[in-house]
Amino acid sequence: MMLAQGLDEPMQMAILPDLDVIIVERKGDVKFYDAKEKQIKTIAHINVYSGIEDGLLGVAADPDFAKNHWVYLYYGLTGERNVSQLTRYDFVDQKLDLNSKKVLLEVPTQRTYCCHSAGYLTFSDGLLYLSTGDNTNAEEIEGHNPTDERPGRQLSDDQGTTANSKDYRGKILRIKPLPDGTYTIPDGNLFPKDGSLGYPEIYVMGCRNPFRVSVDPKTKFVYWGDVGPDTNVPAEEGFLSYDEINQARKPGFFGYPFFLGANEAFPKYDFETKKEGPKQDPSRPINNSPNNTGIKELPPAQPAMIWYGKGESKRWPMVGKGAASAMAGPVYYSELYPNAKYKLPEYYNGKLFIYEWIRKWIMAVTLDKDGNYVSMEPFLPHLKVIAPMDMQIAHDGAMYMLAYGTNWFAKNTDAGLIRVEYSEGNRNPIANIQADNTIGAAPLTVTLSASQSKDYDDGDKLAFNWKVGDRIFSGTNVKHTFDKPGVYNVALTVSDQAGGSGVATAQIKVGNSPPDVVISTNANRSFYWDNVPFDYKVIVKDAEDKTPEQENMKLAFDYLPIGKDFAAALSGTSHGNLRYAATETFYASLDCKSCHTMDSKSIGPALKEISKRYATKNGAADLLSDKIIKGGSGNWGTYPMPPHPNLTTAQSRELAGYILSLTGEKPVLATQGNINLEEHVGQGTEGAYVLAANYTDKGANGIEPLKGSAFVVLKNPLVQLEDFEKGNVSVSIGTKNNGFVTSVPAGNGKFVSFTKIDLNHIKKIKFRIQEEGEGGILEIRQGSVDGSLLGSIAIAGVKSKDLKREWKELRADIKPTTGQTDIFLVFTNPDKNEKLLFYIDWMLFER
Repeated sequence: MMLAQGLDEPMQMAILPDLDVIIVERKGDVKFYDAKEKQIKTIAHINVYSGIEDGLLGVAADPDFAKNHWVYLYYGLTGERNVSQLTRYDFVDQKLDLNSKKVLLEVPTQRTYCCHSAGYLTFSDGLLYLSTGDNTNAEEIEGHNPTDERPGRQLSDDQGTTANSKDYRGKILRIKPLPDGTYTIPDGNLFPKDGSLGYPEIYVMGCRNPFRVSVDPKTKFVYWGDVGPDTNVPAEEGFLSYDEINQARKPGFFGYPFFLGANEAFPKYDFETKKEGPKQDPSRPINNSPNNTGIKELPPAQPAMIWYGKGESKRWPMVGKGAASAMAGPVYYSELYPNAKYKLPEYYNGKLFIYEWIRKWIMAVTLDKDGNYVSMEPFLPHLKVIAPMDMQIAHDGAMYMLAYGTNWFAKNTDAGLIRVEYSEGNRNPIANIQADNTIGAAPLTVTLSASQSKDYDDGDKLAFNWKVGDRIFSGTNVKHTFDKPGVYNVALTVSDQAGGSGVATAQIKVGNSPPDVVISTNANRSFYWDNVPFDYKVIVKDAEDKTPEQENMKLAFDYLPIGKDFAAALSGTSHGNLRYAATETFYASLDCKSCHTMDSKSIGPALKEISKRYATKNGAADLLSDKIIKGGSGNWGTYPMPPHPNLTTAQSRELAGYILSLTGEKPVLATQGNINLEEHVGQGTEGAYVLAANYTDKGANGIEPLKGSAFVVLKNPLVQLEDFEKGNVSVSIGTKNNGFVTSVPAGNGKFVSFTKIDLNHIKKIKFRIQEEGEGGILEIRQGSVDGSLLGSIAIAGVKSKDLKREWKELRADIKPTTGQTDIFLVFTNPDKNEKLLFYIDWMLFER
């Protein structure tokens, strides 16, 4: 069940003893989910540096939280100092006391290049584990590993971070926190406590981006997913670009940047001469980099337990292919949950859960008695968690997960806190809240419905109980008026007769009404005619803003050729270019966004920079399309771009066109004007023009700014009859026998209808008719099959013995109407025994 949704980049959660949950978001908010009240709220905001991949990254509750109420956070410190801090705060009365801050540890970082911050926190036996990313330039590696030893290039040398025993980055640190806010070094870390060989906090080194970490509660083995590089170095499975699931049975060095997977070695690459040298020996790796401040002879490199690249894996075919971000979850033991209501079946005893942030799967990994890998299998494949970010098991046996959501670096409606309960026998109902309104000015009347809730056990009788603000209701539907501004929590509990229950939550925001945006025009609102001007005027009304501000208004006008998704174009997601709005949605579903942002450099160059570079080249669309499918390196600091062989040529061309469109400057539209419709000329009978207007208000009464939208879609006036909205006719498919014309057989008493047709300025409708049949009347009616008659045509019909397979174009005069209406084409013949009257191919609306 989704306990809370709409989070803004959730990174980690801490499950408290009473099943309350603390969630940290990357930009600095600390959220609190109240399990009793079934509500989520913001309890603190930490001022963090959230550039590159930094921010508020980790949270953990002290093992003795029930007594001391301590919460640990890890985040990038804002300001001039380039450090990330491991801190401790007091959590009192559901609030984080920011004045109680104690800094346990600081990790110096660089903020010049992206990437890899990691930042996960977890406890085991009173010891706190912290994962840190290598924080090294991941782009300019020329298809190799980041070991650039040239002067001035120390930020591109992982030998100075993850392979450096006297650097905290690219590590898993292990410490023993003390009550006074300091810590001690536990026995059994990688280096001596005196720091003579390396920082004594280090438990594991040689990591790239150890993003999620867990500790086996019985064996104390440490597991983590390490997000791998993109290289052009040949390897056992494609290229040496593996993501890894690692297992540390004891402290050690896990290979990077010298080794990946089963200790497959990178050749020594000279960034000055561009030549490859010998590979290292994993039994005795040496770090001779001038950027290394620690020991030169490193501990023997430990291989990964599971590893896989961008292509299909021969060893682990279940992991799939494509971009990857490996994560490690908990190891489950049944005996740790003896009386837990939701404990998993005994089948999962001793299994390790791993999951994929990009590929969106969860696997249960079977280990033998010594902890060796045996097999893996999908776990809850139907769950469909969008970018799983964290996974933990609560003391009641329920599994909690954080979903990051669809879009990167953004607040997502599908980002949230998920609770998975296993129950033998009776299955819990699934609660679902539907609201006719979730935001508006006070007073606001809202109708809430539980009708979409489900129970998969046939015959269960469900009870619906609501908590709306501080009011209690029961029943499937609830109608409530919120009189005062504020943010009100709504919780629905659905229960069955066997004691099973499910919960859903929502929020109602009162105090700001969405803007009302209208596009008025004297022209037709349904169709365009070439070189005919379209006049428009955008009118905005907002109850709180009173006088709308022009800078908050955005207008976009584009011509969309055949096959475009109007819904995506009108959603407001496009960067000012409605032509490629659907393509932008498709782009967001791919792995490209893991390396490319819109405006700023990430692992790869910004999309707008790519657009600028290619826009000046001949055949730019073909060049870029080919690069998208084949991949490559050398154009942008030589960080390799992985290939996308599964894309079709048409898809890659569309993506190329979208990227190239990003630098095309669209003229700023005034809120009133005339547009000559000329872009369609010579483009056939498809395509559409779209005018979209958005206004974002200033917010009011503590409610965030809201957006109102309006749009006009102008389609070609030639409409194929088989594209009807509703009707009771069949469709005659085009074949050689009928000249490959798809048409509608007009049967006696049959009809077809088309919705929201504007007949303003329409004087006639021309139909392409084949008179094969008994003939009859084609009636054009408004609103229904019995509605007002707008026009008609008498069609003679041709008997089969006189049949001539010819198409004729016949016109019907149309009565003037105002506004958009539904039109019905009704086919009749006084002789009710006659069946087939004639065929219709298309209709054309004429001025």
